[in-house]
Amino acid sequence: MTSLQTVLFLAAAYFLGSLPFGLWVARQVQGIDIREHGSKNTGATNVFRVVGKKWGFFVLFLDAAKGFVAVNLPRWTLGAELSYSWLVMLGVAAILGHSFSLWLGFKGGKGVATSLGVFIGVCPVPALLAFSLWILIFSISRIISVASLAAAVVFPIAVALTCRGKPGFPALQSVSLLLTVFIFYTHRANIGRLKRGEEKRLI
Repeated sequence: MTSLQTVLFLAAAYFLGSLPFGLWVARQVQGIDIREHGSKNTGATNVFRVVGKKWGFFVLFLDAAKGFVAVNLPRWTLGAELSYSWLVMLGVAAILGHSFSLWLGFKGGKGVATSLGVFIGVCPVPALLAFSLWILIFSISRIISVASLAAAVVFPIAVALTCRGKPGFPALQSVSLLLTVFIFYTHRANIGRLKRGEEKRLI
């Protein structure tokens, strides 16, 4: 890709990531601003609690899909096969777009669903292993934040076990570790509630 194409695809990845589907779905379905209800977050979890289960899962799918599209756009439009390093850069742009959305005054969601979509596109095996753990932990605890934090811890381990030796592995491993830190940072309020025993379960 040329330098201009690279910049355009990075901008497109950020733009896709910034699309606030939680805000739009809640507004369309119930006529509310989701930022004024529940945890006031625009992510799938708050939509799940405030608007309903099926809409929460719908937002989860949309937020994951935008991450998946962001990393696949160069291949779909130009037939360009990118290295892990370039794919990771596009993925980071999409995740940052989700968490610091230009539509929301550079605020946004916690990045879990978009990260899932990104890494299904970049390295599907460790991403699906982490997601499988998410499903297991959530089915036991019924607390989304616990499942998300557990998956964030396991993901870099799964990357190390399944992607070692592949081109671009060091960049992928580094970003997987940074993602874990980022997910813990965006869940800092949830961690506080967990410590106090105040985090709500979903039924």
